[in-house]
Amino acid sequence: MSYAKPDVLISTQWVQDNLDSANIRILESNENILLYDTGHIEGALKIDWMNELNDPIIRDYLDAKQFAQLMSKKGISNDTTVVLYGDKNNWWATYTFWVFQLFGHTNTKIMDGGRSKWIEEGRPLTKDKPTVSPTAYSASTRNDSEIRAYRKDVLAHIEKNGTLADVRSPAEYSGELLHMADYPQEGSLRGGHIKGARNIPWVKAANADGTFKSYEMLKVLYETEGVTPDKEIVTYCRIGERSSHSWFVLTYLLGYKNVRNYDGSWTEWGNSVGLPIER
Repeated sequence: MSYAKPDVLISTQWVQDNLDSANIRILESNENILLYDTGHIEGALKIDWMNELNDPIIRDYLDAKQFAQLMSKKGISNDTTVVLYGDKNNWWATYTFWVFQLFGHTNTKIMDGGRSKWIEEGRPLTKDKPTVSPTAYSASTRNDSEIRAYRKDVLAHIEKNGTLADVRSPAEYSGELLHMADYPQEGSLRGGHIKGARNIPWVKAANADGTFKSYEMLKVLYETEGVTPDKEIVTYCRIGERSSHSWFVLTYLLGYKNVRNYDGSWTEWGNSVGLPIER
């Protein structure tokens, strides 16, 4: 069985075949924002998840005006097809994809396998940075109600025994680590997981080459943990980037209708007074 929304996931070959298409903008989104400068797909622009997608003062995303300015700077119009790719199984690419959906830019796609697959296949990289002309972009008001969960929403979700998917590593889930393995132990005062959450590490949704696993394999992965399409699901990790990858899988590849990403995630929950934690 094919993915629920197969058109949102495109191959490296599709990208190479469409490098000269006028109405396509390719964006590279990596954890390491300097990686782009070492070589990128021809015509691709860098999108800096930290400094371009987030408000510079408060912990939140851009507003509609700021998003429109960003799209204009990247040469993106409302009808532009945006192709996203990045490092480490496309985790920051799916994060960027999720932010784009907050503003209703639905004509957005993920290059399956990301940067690593492109390189492994021997496809060309360049250090040349393209010059684009600013566009007139009209952004919708950010829609935080359908695919985003706040702390208060998670509390309400817990009260009605809602389903939560903690997509961090087992060591983070158990409270052994306060951060991802091999990263500094920082970001929260308490370890553990949100009450009732099931641990389904985000990396299990990807193959060794960074591509997404098959529909059948993903279905088994989530349904055996009680994360089924008839339920309302909230995903979370540490700051919302790994959980956006799982949100993408559940929403676009498996076709779940009610999935929200809690981007406050463990850095908010583990630092808040009085919130229920399990270990």
